[in-house]
Amino acid sequence: MLEKRKPINELLKKTQKNVVAAGWVEKVKLMGTSLAFITLRDRTGKIQLIAKKDFKDFDLIKDLTNESVIIVNGDVQESKQKSGEPELVIKELEISSLAYTPLPVDIFGGTTGFDKRIDHRYLDTRNPKVLAIFKIRSKIFKAAVDFFDKEGFININTPKLTEMGVESGAGLFVVDYFGKPAYLAQSPQVYKQLGVIAGFERVYEIAPVFRAEKSHTTRHLTEFTGIDMEMGFIESEQDIIDIIEKLFQFIIQEVNKHCKEELDLLDVKLTIPKKMFRITMAEARDILKQHKKMLKEDDDLDAEAETILGEHFNKQGSEFVFVYNYPWAKRPFYHMKPANDPRGTKSFDLLWNGVEIATGAQREHRLEIIEKQAKEKGIKLDDTYKEIFKYGCPPHGGIGLGLDRMTQRLLKIANVKEAVLLPRDPDRLNP
Repeated sequence: MLEKRKPINELLKKTQKNVVAAGWVEKVKLMGTSLAFITLRDRTGKIQLIAKKDFKDFDLIKDLTNESVIIVNGDVQESKQKSGEPELVIKELEISSLAYTPLPVDIFGGTTGFDKRIDHRYLDTRNPKVLAIFKIRSKIFKAAVDFFDKEGFININTPKLTEMGVESGAGLFVVDYFGKPAYLAQSPQVYKQLGVIAGFERVYEIAPVFRAEKSHTTRHLTEFTGIDMEMGFIESEQDIIDIIEKLFQFIIQEVNKHCKEELDLLDVKLTIPKKMFRITMAEARDILKQHKKMLKEDDDLDAEAETILGEHFNKQGSEFVFVYNYPWAKRPFYHMKPANDPRGTKSFDLLWNGVEIATGAQREHRLEIIEKQAKEKGIKLDDTYKEIFKYGCPPHGGIGLGLDRMTQRLLKIANVKEAVLLPRDPDRLNP
């Protein structure tokens, strides 16, 4: 029967005969021996099935358990119930798979703790609200790809096994690579720059990123999905900010357009930002001082500072703020310094509702300055790295975003792990 299957949302549109539906049994209600109601669910919605006394395999329904998979053939008719939703009168029923009882998690009642839900994620995601998160996440992914393609970026795939770390301050996962140490990639940073220098000019990648950091917070993961881009022939970091501003406007527009049902289910309303605030770190420190939060000149923004800035700009009508000219003391050696500010960098963070979701910068492309800045940071550059910049390197810069954290902030989810199908943190390696 499955070759004729229709998704439930199509069955709900009109009355029709001899249709096939398939999905999971959400509820069974037996009314004696001659009438039964079954709530059937697939990824598109739910429909009520009716088995009447003339249904020849009525006894099959007595064996059905919640979350069993069934295939049915029947006629869709107008409802006689108060709900008004069309119903499907069963002619044929096939039990594809009976679910064991009891279920190890409460899919709909909300009584199961998060860790146990992840242990049984294949059941947890059958909840339409949880499924909605991943439908929206999928649309964010597609919108990002569509945007970069429209803006002339070339997709690249970079190695996830590397000979050395590339991201200052981030922990490394060490693996045995045929008897010698190798590392899981913390970032595609060097490879993105190589792509620009190789003549691609504009590149992007959406791929896993690994950070061996023992962070037990609502915003950190040891493995996350990065959205990384790099672009050549730029005037300053403001060119990158311009692109990212357009990216978020496009993503929110696309999610609004294609995920209305999911947003309604999650009670989320999205507003396309017309313009995002851009402030320097010095301006950020002044704003924070007004809120009794003091930062020194070489301090980074901590979580409290980000929250304060988020609330400050929310009151001015914006969920987004770019903070640029971060202190050199807190940035990697390859970030470019402004010509008139040796203690600053042409770098920025993007805060969304008070949480940092992206870091970007104009990179230093002149080898002699790269070597000087690496020396300042106490870093010895190997010849392979230096060679990349010897034979014509355009001024360039880029950004690293986290798809997981973007999804979390867009949907106002408390914990980033809710936005990841199978999250990895310092305590979890399965399923």
